[in-house]
Amino acid sequence: MTPEALMELAREAMGRAYAPYSGFQVGAALLGESGRVYVGCNVENAAYGPTCCAERTAFFSAVAQGERRFQALAVLGGMGGVVSRPAAPCGVCRQVMAEFCPPDFPIYMGGPDGRIEKHTLSELLPLAFSGQNLQTDPA
Repeated sequence: MTPEALMELAREAMGRAYAPYSGFQVGAALLGESGRVYVGCNVENAAYGPTCCAERTAFFSAVAQGERRFQALAVLGGMGGVVSRPAAPCGVCRQVMAEFCPPDFPIYMGGPDGRIEKHTLSELLPLAFSGQNLQTDPA
C-alpha cells in the first residue's frame, strides 16, 4: 500500500474524530504485516486523562484483533479537521509504537496540500525505552 493510500484512510478516520474540547481532529491508518489496515481517530473526554489518541486507537484495535507486527503508520490532524502542518505523534503514542515496531518503522505525517513527510520511529523517539531495558545483565 502506498503512503498516499494509507494517508487517505487516515483522512477518513480524522473525519470521525471526537474532539469537542480541543477541536484538534486526528486520524491514523496503521498497516499490519498481514496487509490489513487498522484505523483510529482521537476520542476526547471532559476529564482529559481518559482521552485516547488516534495512533493508539489504531494500535490497540490491531492488537485486539491479533495483529502484532506492522509495516507503516500514516497520521493526519488539524484544528477543526483542517491540516495546516504535519501532526507528529505524541510521546505516549511513540512509546506504544516502540513496544511493537522496530527503530526503522516508517511514520508518514500528512501536511497541507497533500504533502507527506516520512520519519522513522528512531528519529521521533531516540533512545526508546523497551523490553530490553527490563533485562537483567548477566553477572
